[in-house]
Amino acid sequence: MAQKIIAADGSVYVKKKPFYLRWWFITLVIIFLLGGCASMMGGGSKSYTTVSAPSSPAAANSAATSDSATVDSSAAESNAKQSDSVPSEYKSALKKAESYSRTMHMSKQGIYNQLTSEFEQFTPEAAQYAVDNMKADWNANALEKAKSYQKTMNMSPEAIRSQLTSSFEGFTEEEADYAVSHLS
Repeated sequence: MAQKIIAADGSVYVKKKPFYLRWWFITLVIIFLLGGCASMMGGGSKSYTTVSAPSSPAAANSAATSDSATVDSSAAESNAKQSDSVPSEYKSALKKAESYSRTMHMSKQGIYNQLTSEFEQFTPEAAQYAVDNMKADWNANALEKAKSYQKTMNMSPEAIRSQLTSSFEGFTEEEADYAVSHLS
């Protein structure tokens, strides 16, 4: 509510709240933050990753003795069972890893470190499963990081190579070489 202030000369002034304390502004900020959190968590994303594990020896033996139609259905059933047997923590780690790769262009080692950090707290096994099973172009991630360093920090190619291969970023020498050689 507006507050009325009476000056020494008898004039009445109305003191209004600043815009950032008004209900409509606070509501807009909350909606914006919720939308940002949902998009970072993967809400609304239509990308799906199929994880396939090697089939069991029993499935391989039965597949060898049956016709091709049976082989296809046996493999599909085996993959479905193995997909169901993946712990939910591993699936969550995989989704988080793909998000880090897609949005922050992190290296394989960087994603592993982030997943096992105090912030994310995934088990080392879940983090390893995630980086082993995700689909990512590590060279493209290194190139995007290199472009970012070049644009925002005006770093030289050698400084970028050094930063990419540092323990902080964790790209391999080959990935850093690719990125530096493809900078424009």
